[in-house]
Amino acid sequence: MLTFETMNALKRIFEFYINSSIHVALAVVSLVTITVLEFNLQLPSAYWYFVFFGTVTGYNFVKYAPIAGLHHRSLAKSLKIIQVFSFICFGALLCFSYHLSVKTLIVTGFFGALTVLYAIPFAKKKSLRTIKGLKIFVVAIVWAGFTVLVPVLASNTSLTGDVFITFLQRSFLVIVFTIPFEIRDLPYDDSILGTLPQKLGVLGTNTLVAVLATIAFIVEGFKKDISLLHAISLLFICLQAAFAVFFAKKEQSKYYASFWVEALPILWLVVFCLLRHFLP
Repeated sequence: MLTFETMNALKRIFEFYINSSIHVALAVVSLVTITVLEFNLQLPSAYWYFVFFGTVTGYNFVKYAPIAGLHHRSLAKSLKIIQVFSFICFGALLCFSYHLSVKTLIVTGFFGALTVLYAIPFAKKKSLRTIKGLKIFVVAIVWAGFTVLVPVLASNTSLTGDVFITFLQRSFLVIVFTIPFEIRDLPYDDSILGTLPQKLGVLGTNTLVAVLATIAFIVEGFKKDISLLHAISLLFICLQAAFAVFFAKKEQSKYYASFWVEALPILWLVVFCLLRHFLP
C-alpha cells in the first residue's frame, strides 16, 4: 500500500514531468515519428535527441523566461529546478546539433526564431503572442514546421505536394489541440489577444474545430500516395481532438489540457503503430 510520503513523491515527479515540458516534448517526438512512418524517412539518431531537447528548451523558454526575468531572485524552488533542467537540456541540444546538417539547422533556426519572437517583445513592446489574433497560428506553424518540414528536409527528401498537404493537416490539428488551452485561459487572457474563443465564443469555436478537423481528414484524399493506415489513424485523431475541444470548459480540471490534451499526439502514434502491426 502506498504511503502518504510515497504519494507526495509521485505527485511531485508527475508535476515536474508536466511543468518541465517533458510531456510536450514526447508529444512533439510522437508527431515527428508519425511523419517519419508516413513518408518512410531515414533520420540520424542525433536528430531524435535534438527534437526532444529542443522542445524542452523552447517550451520552457516561452513559459518561464518572462517569470524568471521579473522574479529571478525569488523563484520558487521547483521553478529553479526546472531552470537548471532547461539549461542542461540546452547544453545537450547544442551537443547534438553538431551532428546535424547545416540545412537542418537553418530550417530549424527559422522556427526557433519564431519561438523566440513569440515570447520576447520586438516591436512596440509586442511579441508575436500579443499581436491580436496571431497567437494560435504562430503555434500551429511552428509545430507543423518542426514536425513535418524539418524531418523531411533532415532526411534529404524532397518537399512534395503530399508533404505540404501533411503540413496543412498538421497545422489544422495543432490549432485544434491548442483551443482547449485557450478555453481554459478565457478568464485570464487579455481581450487584446483576440483568441478564437474570445472572438467566436465557445459554441462558435466548437463549430470551427469541427470544420478544421473535417478538412484535415478530407484533404488526405488529395495526396498522390494515399496510405489506408495513415488515413484511419488520422480519422481517429481528428475525432479525438474534436471531442477534446467539445468537452473543454473554462473551469476544467488542472491537467485536462496540460496532460490529457497534450497526450493526443502520443495516443495518435500508439494507434498508428497498432494499426501498422495488425493491418496487412
